[in-house]
Amino acid sequence: MRRIKEACITQTLHFLSKEDTGHDYAAKLVSEEVKKYKEKLDKNKTQYKILSEKTQTDGSVIIEIMKQYNISPVGHYLD
Repeated sequence: MRRIKEACITQTLHFLSKEDTGHDYAAKLVSEEVKKYKEKLDKNKTQYKILSEKTQTDGSVIIEIMKQYNISPVGHYLD
């Protein structure tokens, strides 16, 4: 029998800006989407650590995140 003792998942997320809107408005929408994503993680009590967050010239945002996998304990991964 085996059991998961600790688990995390690393993801690179690209929050894309809409192409049919102005640059400033598209960047604002992306910023709001990123904020909502983080709020959802907090609301669901998902443990996470943002490894990097970069805003691109087109207003899109790339986030590299390490987060809790399902409900498994994270152990030392997020230290």
